[in-house]
Amino acid sequence: MNEKIRIAIIYGSAREERFCDTVANWLLSELEGLSGFDVAIIDPARLTFTASGPDARSAAEIETQLARADAFIIVVPEYNHGYPAVLKALIDSTYKPWHAKPVAFVSYGGISGGLRAVEQLRLVFAELHAVAIRDTVSLAHAWSQFDSEGNPMRPSQMKGPVIVMVNRLLWWARALRAARWESVYDDVA
Repeated sequence: MNEKIRIAIIYGSAREERFCDTVANWLLSELEGLSGFDVAIIDPARLTFTASGPDARSAAEIETQLARADAFIIVVPEYNHGYPAVLKALIDSTYKPWHAKPVAFVSYGGISGGLRAVEQLRLVFAELHAVAIRDTVSLAHAWSQFDSEGNPMRPSQMKGPVIVMVNRLLWWARALRAARWESVYDDVA
């Protein structure tokens, strides 16, 4: 059981010229300095969606990536006091791969820093039998926190919350992975 934890980073936006790339790239650079896990990326901009959700190929890819993951970090913007429709479509495309796994959030937006989107997502993940951890990274007025090259203006201030969030996520990921190995989650009810 000493295998590395596999964290899937899920991009919460597929808009053209999205700011999500800046935030996700910063997060990925912060994660490079930490150890004990491997990272996979699920980006809805690289998938194909129809009016009813991801197409068959994309849905299969999403399900495979989610099933392999021990934990998730969702990089989510706040659009109109909520989270983007493409993220909802991605989440709703599958059910069981979310079960008994922890979810952390890196949110960004205007004055709220994306926290209203995160609060809505907590309700969604409770329904999916996932554990939304309390510690988040929230970037208010995110576009003013990075320079034109995507580097954080105050890197030391931004690093602390990432470390706390990742440490909590890893704790939950290890605990829940051990519990999933001990018994199948769906068999307990």
